[in-house]
Amino acid sequence: MDNTKIIDVQILNAFVDHEKGGNPAGVVLNADNLSDQNKLEIAAKVGLSETAFVSKSTSADFKLDFFTPNKQIAHCGHATVATFSYLKQLGILKNDHSSKETIDGNREIKLIGSLAFMEQLSPKYTDVSQREDTILRSLGLNKSDLINNAPIRLVNTGNSFILIPVKSSEILKNIVPDFNVINEISEEYDLIGFYVFSTDLDNSERDASTRMFGPRYDILEEAGTGMAAGPLACYLFDVLKIKKDRFLIQQGEYMNPPSPSLIIVDLKIENNEIKTLMAGGKGLLKTEIKIEINN
Repeated sequence: MDNTKIIDVQILNAFVDHEKGGNPAGVVLNADNLSDQNKLEIAAKVGLSETAFVSKSTSADFKLDFFTPNKQIAHCGHATVATFSYLKQLGILKNDHSSKETIDGNREIKLIGSLAFMEQLSPKYTDVSQREDTILRSLGLNKSDLINNAPIRLVNTGNSFILIPVKSSEILKNIVPDFNVINEISEEYDLIGFYVFSTDLDNSERDASTRMFGPRYDILEEAGTGMAAGPLACYLFDVLKIKKDRFLIQQGEYMNPPSPSLIIVDLKIENNEIKTLMAGGKGLLKTEIKIEINN
């Protein structure tokens, strides 16, 4: 008896910048009858940093489960943008607000034209200065490469990332990561990964250029990370005192091959305090693939 099953997976590039680049994510609709083991097998065979599985929800418009090639993850910005962009393109979404249920609670979704935005929580900051030397060593950096008076911080708005501020885009470009050490620190602090950034850009319309390393989740480098861009926008506002409520963050231009991404983060500010934020961008459907699993 044949127990195999064919699963349709849509591949969308999220956070595309002027219709180019972006971070590819898999999207599987009607995933209600798939087990977690099925989902992990599919995500591994798709081979992208994250795949979103969409099923029915009793508490939100849709239930989304996110899997990397090696484990489940609570939230994923680019796979969320990909999913809701696709649902809108299919005509399933009729208005400019929606919601998702996740293993970490429900989040609001906002749709503005062709852009999809995902709610994140107010930031939580953790001092990791006691591991600064190891963090710098893992990236081949010196203390002098960091922005003055800008500490390395762990920031969480739903997922945890360590943010590392470097003085120039040239330093950012030339980083050679030691994935074993990054993985060690990521395990210690329960991180998705390291988000290294510079505010020294040629493009005056952008606020930061970034790179994300997440070997703990089999993501060596990622082209666009919405769940890291949210914490970075909070850091720019709270730590670097850049007092604005919208940040444009670019990522992926230093990958091989380059895949430039643009992540837009809107902060909701009350009395100079970040209450919530929405991170988003545009998703473009690229292709459909079929994955065979053992049912």
